[in-house]
Amino acid sequence: MKQKTSFYLIGISLVSTIGGFLFGYDTAVISGSNSFLEKQFDLTPSMLGWVVSSALLGTLLGCIISGSITDRYGRKKTLIVAALCLTISALGSMFPPQFLGDMETHHWFSADSGFAFKFLIVARIIGGIGVGVTSVVAPIYISELTLPEKRGKMVSLYQLSITLGILLAFLVDWLILNNAGDAAGVVSGEKISLWNWLFVEELWRGMFGTEIPIALLFLVLLFFVPESPRWAFNKGEKDKAMRTMIMIGGKIQAEAQMNEMLKVENTETGGIRNLFRPSLRRPLLIGIFLPMFSHLSGIAAIMYFAPNIINESIASVQSSFLGAVLVGLVNSIFTFVAIVNIEKYGRRKLLLIGVTGAFISLATVGVLFAVGSNLVIIALLFYVACFAFSYGPIVWVIISEIFPTNVRGFAVSIGSFSLMLTGFVVTLTNPILIEKIEASGTFFLYAALTLPAILFIWKFVPETKGKTLEEIERFWNENEK
Repeated sequence: MKQKTSFYLIGISLVSTIGGFLFGYDTAVISGSNSFLEKQFDLTPSMLGWVVSSALLGTLLGCIISGSITDRYGRKKTLIVAALCLTISALGSMFPPQFLGDMETHHWFSADSGFAFKFLIVARIIGGIGVGVTSVVAPIYISELTLPEKRGKMVSLYQLSITLGILLAFLVDWLILNNAGDAAGVVSGEKISLWNWLFVEELWRGMFGTEIPIALLFLVLLFFVPESPRWAFNKGEKDKAMRTMIMIGGKIQAEAQMNEMLKVENTETGGIRNLFRPSLRRPLLIGIFLPMFSHLSGIAAIMYFAPNIINESIASVQSSFLGAVLVGLVNSIFTFVAIVNIEKYGRRKLLLIGVTGAFISLATVGVLFAVGSNLVIIALLFYVACFAFSYGPIVWVIISEIFPTNVRGFAVSIGSFSLMLTGFVVTLTNPILIEKIEASGTFFLYAALTLPAILFIWKFVPETKGKTLEEIERFWNENEK
């Protein structure tokens, strides 16, 4: 029985992490299409930047709306909405109105480039909304399903799925480009097959389109997973919650969890206002500042610009694609390290070790840039590794488990918004910083910003390993004034 329920939990958790996979995939897939979009739509640098950042705008919107939706309508229904957004976005990004090629035999309806460009932007924003919603709801859903001794490991799967999505997107872009060869992006004006239109002449369409089957799979599978038992309990559906918990951990474990939830049932009052009561000031502080500090270390900008740094540092790496894959591999491998060790060493210890390592590696990158060393890549990859086994997964774990059920969605949406907004600012300012204070000064700045993070974690972030969500809630009630 134990083996069966374990597989059941893994199965439904993996379904929810497909949202994280799409998060990473949607973020990275555009990297291979940028130059072709620029050529076909005759984009200025600012317009190209708008294409890329439009999805981020949607992500911020998704973070804003997801909290209230998931707390009101449930985790499952909200994830279904996110999957619909991602499916619509993938289709829309693949099929902006055609305006090039043989207009008499075109495969799709025709419009001028201005309308097609706006069509693409709207599709990207819709996808961003889906990503933003998923970033909030998927970690909550997993944390509310999972037994205390497995929660950190299972929620960390969400971050691993993001890294794998990024890696696969880079690989798919390369495969499409390699398959097209010298004809990639060259519009002949002659009658061509549907395949050649999507994967050769306008291959950016095919790159975006590869997201469609993944999004559809996510959407379909969500109809077969249960609602979060803790959300169902909070809405008065105790029998439904009990049935789900029995399927996950057996009757004895389910009864123990039900007793835990009954102990805090009467304390969860006041709706969203509950989040601002004195006992939750500390977790709210953690939920805002821990995600913010994670991106102040520069990870977003480093992920965007690392391929260029790698190619400048190691002559044997011939393309930005290979550089991106190298960063992606390190990111994925060390996220897996976190999954294996998070329940053994705990959240707090891994955070302190990883963030301290991030400070050392970022400072080292700054020194190596200052002296003109070609060993920058080693310190840079060490930083990626440190981030991947600490900040990367553990931020999602902590913010998904430190809040009461009735405000968890709203609270995590605040944390996710903090993370996304900080990442946007860091990415936007990185080229300016490199121009004004050079690469060495930029990395010294990122290193300096990790120091207050170490102090913050040491002072404010408690260890939550092995505690039920209800035990964590009682800890705030009993220890905070």
